[in-house]
Amino acid sequence: MFLSGPILAALLGMLIAQFVKVPIHFFATREIKWSLMFSTGGMPSSHTAMIISLTTVIGLMEGFKSNEFAICIVVSAIVLHDAMGVRRHAGYHAEILNTLLADFNSLIETLKDPNLKKPESREKLKELLGHQPTEVFFGALTGIVVGILTYYFYPF
Repeated sequence: MFLSGPILAALLGMLIAQFVKVPIHFFATREIKWSLMFSTGGMPSSHTAMIISLTTVIGLMEGFKSNEFAICIVVSAIVLHDAMGVRRHAGYHAEILNTLLADFNSLIETLKDPNLKKPESREKLKELLGHQPTEVFFGALTGIVVGILTYYFYPF
């Protein structure tokens, strides 16, 4: 076959999680936002879906007591911790920095300094980087489902 089962499961987990962000956002806000398919953050976590799909298929193929599955579990724990911790806090920091930058630019406008750039010419930092625990949970659930379906429907 063209792709190995585990790689296919991981890619499908990521792609499906990225795709479902659009309808989930639509049902929550009544706004279609296609750019969510190519962005980080949001519901569900595509990083989580990807690694959990891989982990699920490896567990089903090699056994849940195998060394390969153990490696996948450790890497999965790192990815989930990163999604809920480091990346989410980086998003909080970006939000605060964007507020500070807007306030600073407003102050500069008040002082009428023509040598500094206008606020609209500066690019904001990306704030949606990480995930809330529920987004990671549903990413994991997506990954398990995709992993199981890939294992049973893809000829290994």
